Amino acid sequence: MRGDIKNHLEPAQSLAPAARTASANGTGVDLANFDAAAVVVDAGVWTDGTHTFEVQDSDDNATFAAVADEFLDGTEPVIDAADEDAQIYTVGYHGIKRYLRVIVTVAGATTGAAYSAAVYRGKGRVKP
Repeated sequence: MRGDIKNHLEPAQSLAPAARTASANGTGVDLANFDAAAVVVDAGVWTDGTHTFEVQDSDDNATFAAVADEFLDGTEPVIDAADEDAQIYTVGYHGIKRYLRVIVTVAGATTGAAYSAAVYRGKGRVKP
């Protein structure tokens, strides 16, 4: 019998699902009471432009900065071709900051691409 993972993960939306032609900052996600986190980018249809994702962290949910590569497990995605759409990208986070968000920088898009980004929090200190 398989174990239940539902009660061990707590997803939170950072970038809402949308077709984007402009850069956007995701909502900060509070990592308090969790000892693990991963960012999941769900890429839909790409039409044009370069869509570069960046994971940022913060102590106060106000001042965010790019997470150093040493605190990431995986590579932040760049979607700029049709063979990179319709995929799910996962990046692990090993930092110590309380808040995490995803931003996307878009260049050269007229019709853009559709995607969303979520932060999955795990190893909760308090289980549901």
